Amino acid sequence: MALVPALPPHQVQIISHFDYLSIDSQRRRVYAAHSGSGALLVVNADTGAVLGQVESGAVHGNAPNEATGDVYTGDGDSGTVSEVDPVKMTVVNQVDIGRPIDALAFDPGTGRIFADEDSGTQVFVVDSKSFKLLGSVPIPGHDLEFLAVDPGRPILYQNIPDTKVFVLINTKTLKVVKVVPTPELTKPHPLQFDAEYQEVITGGKNGVMSAYTADGKKIGQSTMPTGVDQCTLDASDHVLACAGDGKLWTMQVERSAAPRLISSIDTGHKGVHTVTIDPKTHWIWTVWAGPNGDYVQAYKER
Repeated sequence: MALVPALPPHQVQIISHFDYLSIDSQRRRVYAAHSGSGALLVVNADTGAVLGQVESGAVHGNAPNEATGDVYTGDGDSGTVSEVDPVKMTVVNQVDIGRPIDALAFDPGTGRIFADEDSGTQVFVVDSKSFKLLGSVPIPGHDLEFLAVDPGRPILYQNIPDTKVFVLINTKTLKVVKVVPTPELTKPHPLQFDAEYQEVITGGKNGVMSAYTADGKKIGQSTMPTGVDQCTLDASDHVLACAGDGKLWTMQVERSAAPRLISSIDTGHKGVHTVTIDPKTHWIWTVWAGPNGDYVQAYKER
């Protein structure tokens, strides 16, 4: 298999840095953190056309609420978590956290938003209905990178690159209940949870991707391109899409086995480092900021 463009690149009219992507497949919208411009980018998931940008601060993490259609964002500068209406293109709720926010995860089961502190030591918890800060979880590390919710249990997984571990957090008690060492990984960044297979998938910039059980027992490891930043999981076919250093690649998540590399492409755009997958079309969306402007584009497997 090979990765090829699904659509031509669409230009975004503000030159700046990008961070995490997410998707609301039901409403056919792709969201990208346009952090340098202080906005959430909204893109048509069928055509790639830019629908608009919502000024919500220096956005890094973002997570859609597919029940309401709104999107939660985290500000890496002012330290706020916001609720964005992507139809009205406006911020409808905001809570001051007081610390810069990096990645976000939304748990539809509890209605809670989990926001990790950028270059910090806490995961903050916000109630999506009242939009109030419920508290925070102290984390044994100073470099929090990505987090994922187990929809079947009150467990949140958080990656910690500086200590090369991930932790299990009880989302009811808001306490770390287990620390899982990942010594085979250098600067582990991506972390995804496969709910059907009950596996945690995490990777390092040294070109190693590992699978662990839901309780932290190592299943195995495999090789992938180096320089990984973000990965995202297509839960319907258990395909992991990853990005870093201008490259995109896909891996097959296996039950009780290490992920297997399927395909890869060098996009030619060094700014490519984050992705999301549309579970309807299985297109892989990415963004980049380059010397000639900012762009969004979809890729697919052929």
